[in-house]
Amino acid sequence: MKVTVVGAGAVGASCAEYIAIKNFASEVVLVDIKEGFAEGKAMDLMQTASLNGFDTKITGATNDYSKTAGSDIAVITSGIPRKPGMTREELIGINAGIVKSVSESLVKHSPDVILIVVSNPMDTMTYLAHKVTGLPKNRIIGMGGALDSARFKYRLAEALEAPISDVDGMVIGGHSDKGMVPLTRLATRNSVPASEFLSEERLDEVLQATKVGGATLTGLLGTSAWYAPGAAVSGLVQAIACDQKKIFPCSTLLDGEYGLSDLCIGVPVVLGRNGIEKIVEINLSDAEKAAMQASAEGVKATNALI
Repeated sequence: MKVTVVGAGAVGASCAEYIAIKNFASEVVLVDIKEGFAEGKAMDLMQTASLNGFDTKITGATNDYSKTAGSDIAVITSGIPRKPGMTREELIGINAGIVKSVSESLVKHSPDVILIVVSNPMDTMTYLAHKVTGLPKNRIIGMGGALDSARFKYRLAEALEAPISDVDGMVIGGHSDKGMVPLTRLATRNSVPASEFLSEERLDEVLQATKVGGATLTGLLGTSAWYAPGAAVSGLVQAIACDQKKIFPCSTLLDGEYGLSDLCIGVPVVLGRNGIEKIVEINLSDAEKAAMQASAEGVKATNALI
């Protein structure tokens, strides 16, 4: 199993590290445009192998996509990160050109690759990858919902004063501060609805904190977060590589599902060796449907800018 990660910055390096530590891939290739950067990150990570007990080979390359040939899965993290006060949508001008070039280069050397898009604005960049590559819809996946759901569970556990392993919840919709739809109605603590423990007001506080989760971290760090995004990506990669048939909310191209078409947006999917093996349609309340529709309109407005 060969995995390529494009972009050796904080998110890409974290992604490569988590994949290597899980020890399911034979090789991880880091690619970056900055001379020597990916090679240095790869060397640094390889020097942790004996300490962390993994045998995955990590190599680096400076803008040389021939080194990615034969990749089963490729992750696109490249692009400029958010700064405090920026929205994900403001990154579109620069990142669209990067994602277009990277997608074409990856598919040229690995025609059977499954792409995972991380670059922001993520739903629009996932849609762009479809338009550029023409790959089947099951082989292009946007990461956002997996990360947003992890942040949702963190906030739920915090509110419930419960261990994170007791908590489950999902975020669908667009990967943006205004667009994401945390499904508080379906959130549970060990199969018991979270609403049995938390008031409607407290659940709304959890919802709001989840929606600005990325902006909160950007304000604290001065740039985009990297540990949780890297972990989210590694979870998706492992589910595909190990054919786990796990359900994650991911940005995928819709063709009538949830009453939406011709856009990529976060919905629950089953991930396995073929990428997206099934789109799971869940029954939404009227309020959730309205929020999903509003989120879709926001994504389409951003798509119109590419």
